[in-house]
Amino acid sequence: QTRRFGLARHGMPIHFATVKSTVEPLEENKVKLAVNVEEAELADAIDVAFKRIAGQVRIPGFRPGKVPRKVLEARIGIEAARGDALQDAIPHFYSQAVVEHDVDVIDQPDIDITDGELSGDLSFDAVVAVRPTITVNGHGGIVTTVPDIEVSAEAIDEQVDTLRKQFAEYVSVERPIEDGDKAIIDIETSSGREPIEQLTAEDFAFEVGLGAVVEEIDEQLRGAKIGDNLEFSADHPAEGEEPLEFKIVVKDVTEPAMPEVTDEWAKEASEFETADELRADIEKRLSQSSLMQAQMAYQQQVAEGLAELCEVEVPDSLVSGQMQSQIEDMSMRLQALGMSLDQYLQMTGTDPETYIESLREGAEQSAKVDLVLRAIASQEDLIATDDDVDEELNAAAEQLDRDIAEVREQFENSGQLSAVRSDLSKRKAYEWVLDHVSISTESGAKLERADLESPEEDHDHDHDHDHDHDHGDDGEGDDTEAADDTETSEEES
Repeated sequence: QTRRFGLARHGMPIHFATVKSTVEPLEENKVKLAVNVEEAELADAIDVAFKRIAGQVRIPGFRPGKVPRKVLEARIGIEAARGDALQDAIPHFYSQAVVEHDVDVIDQPDIDITDGELSGDLSFDAVVAVRPTITVNGHGGIVTTVPDIEVSAEAIDEQVDTLRKQFAEYVSVERPIEDGDKAIIDIETSSGREPIEQLTAEDFAFEVGLGAVVEEIDEQLRGAKIGDNLEFSADHPAEGEEPLEFKIVVKDVTEPAMPEVTDEWAKEASEFETADELRADIEKRLSQSSLMQAQMAYQQQVAEGLAELCEVEVPDSLVSGQMQSQIEDMSMRLQALGMSLDQYLQMTGTDPETYIESLREGAEQSAKVDLVLRAIASQEDLIATDDDVDEELNAAAEQLDRDIAEVREQFENSGQLSAVRSDLSKRKAYEWVLDHVSISTESGAKLERADLESPEEDHDHDHDHDHDHDHGDDGEGDDTEAADDTETSEEES
């Protein structure tokens, strides 16, 4: 019979010693693990099963949980306990075989017990999907175009003028209305012949160009003069409502008379003593903002470029694993704010199915990037060495304030060393890609990778992560961490 087992994921120790197994590749990115277990290795699991059954059955003369095993064997037979024990033991035997052969599984296995279901040695086959291995081309020629990071004097002047406008005094002018003016108007608004009090006022100062109510008001006022009477209609913002009807009388046109840029004004308008200090601060903030925008564009385009190199269809189990990882990450972030994911979806009026589906595109990109980085690591001989793994485990031990031998044993027992090596290899591959990315600004200037690094940025990326790895026996694998700098993130084990 074929069974589909849901396997335990994290920190599962593997203590069985006499399990024999072989691995055979199949079509469609699957392998078959043939596992044989000596009957003696099932003894402990059967004993545990009998103890569990003893707590569940009621036999006259015995207290719950105190029924001797021999009595249970006589009543229900050893076959019942053996079947119960196999349900618990087979996933462990299977996981041992996965670790032994370093099989990169991405889904739950289909288990077929071929012998020993009732007695004797146990044999079973496990057919499971594995991560596809691909070949990529063009990974050394990804091209990115980012926003300009140089701040122009005009951009600084624009910010200064925005601040000056906050201190402006509006004075009347004899000319047609322009954007930025405040038109003094009487306005009457109705819908379906019913007046709208909120949009009816006298001597109302309306700043033109902001689109504060509906665009039609700005369009009608733009170019109008004192004394003009305007009547027009506009679509109601609410669906199904009658159009809005406007009557506007232009009574005055005012423009901002902005203060001169002086040290005295700078003191009044900011915390700085001089206008030069104010401009320097504005330039610094604009530079930080433009650099951040460039970094985000760079990271996004690199991720998109890597994903485009994947020419195979990504298994749905990898995409689903990525989506689950994103949901878990979102849930953890919300939990830190004292909110559950369900509460967040209710507050935002988002249907859970719609939210989950919205994750699919990004999850598919992350899964593609993962496959591509693995391919690059292999093709460019960037596979992590034993020394790299030792350094990573040392860093994890320091972070956890634990002995390195204890950390290594835990990683070995849980079958996570392969995930550590894979993570390090992908990180090396990503660094290789970044060293070969072409970067240009929208104005055509050529940039180096260092030009996009923040001055205070910590360049030591080698240990700037959580040291969490997962061998992936549940089908998620060590889901794609495109790199420290991409939008994808490590799955927490």
